[in-house]
Amino acid sequence: MGELTALGLKARLAALAKARGNGPVRIGAGAGLHLLVKPGQAAGTGAWVLRLTVGGKRRDMGLGAFPLVGLADARGAALAARRKAADGTDPITARADAKAALAPAAVVTFKAAALATIEAKRDGWSNAKHAAQWTATLEQHAFPKLGSKPVAAVDVHAVLEVLAPIWTTKPETASRLRQRIETVLDFASAKDWRAGDNPARRRGKLASLLAKQKAKGKRVQHHPALPWQQMPDFIAALDTLDGMGAPALRFAILAGARSGEVRGMRWREVDMAARVWAVPAGRMKMRELHLVPLSGAAMDMLAACRPDPCDGDALVFPGGRAGVELSDMTLSAVLRRMNGKAGGERPRWCDAAGAAVVPHGFRASFKSWTLAHGWPDHLSEKALAHKDNNEARAAYAREPLTEERRPMMEAWAALCTRAPASVASLDAARAAKMAI
Repeated sequence: MGELTALGLKARLAALAKARGNGPVRIGAGAGLHLLVKPGQAAGTGAWVLRLTVGGKRRDMGLGAFPLVGLADARGAALAARRKAADGTDPITARADAKAALAPAAVVTFKAAALATIEAKRDGWSNAKHAAQWTATLEQHAFPKLGSKPVAAVDVHAVLEVLAPIWTTKPETASRLRQRIETVLDFASAKDWRAGDNPARRRGKLASLLAKQKAKGKRVQHHPALPWQQMPDFIAALDTLDGMGAPALRFAILAGARSGEVRGMRWREVDMAARVWAVPAGRMKMRELHLVPLSGAAMDMLAACRPDPCDGDALVFPGGRAGVELSDMTLSAVLRRMNGKAGGERPRWCDAAGAAVVPHGFRASFKSWTLAHGWPDHLSEKALAHKDNNEARAAYAREPLTEERRPMMEAWAALCTRAPASVASLDAARAAKMAI
């Protein structure tokens, strides 16, 4: 049979119209091109389909309807598509991209941009509560007025309409709300969903449109911390408790660590020979690897519970179910159990104001002890993995000072466990070093 011609194609279609079958019919036009005629189609019509291979996979590409697209045009389109495939380009994807480029851009609302911002930042937040707080604030105050508005159309007047009602009556909420709106609009600009200056920027036009917020004299609420002088008695009481929460809290105290850092601790993070715990960046608040020099007391704890053989991926302080971390409330529950009391009584373990201590407060106990015993501030700040707000100083102070911190952590552990201390203060450490 020779090459299909326009007259031959019309003849084939006429014959099909007289003898219709129950299934589709393909009329080959050469080099993978065929006209697909389905049952129920109008007589003399069909759809051009090109069968080709792209990246080792067979693809069917539609080239238009016959007779709107004639045989010659279909062959020309098929040739162009085969050339693209030969060059390694997927002609189907390329055509879709070209259509998308010509189509008008979809309108992105402020709410859609806000939810996208939250999702993009979620992995960078050390606390899962941040996403909930962001969403709640925006849903309550911003979405009712800005939610359905195109993010590209949000101007200073729209932002002002959201902030003005609460700017002076709820200054803290309003300030957080403004910062979050600013972040959403910056994110939208980075995504090319809007252009121009950010109207939510505090030092922009808003500065002259919003009244100055009055200081309410509200004090910063710190985590209740146990006075460091009571640490030996507290650790002794803690050691009498059963369950995994008590040793996890004890280790967190000795290491000066946050609860989440300890609850997610795995054996592969601990170098038993070097006596160092390497906390991965993903579990740190500042998202940076943190090295913890482990005191003898901390090492004794690990040696006592280390399994043999040891699975590096296993949790050091596992929860009730295999492979599941202790919950965020487990360590708090330990303290509540230790503070079990009749109503109205002062908690046994409390801060100077009588507030029951919380797990995070022991980091403050550690800090207070370092200050009282003359340990350098830069060493205790490194131990607590705090961010240096002086950007220039932080840029240069990148050394972990792991071994320099070790005498301090040994002295802290000696206080907590009532162990004989080889070094109790910075002065003692210097004296010991001079004696060598």
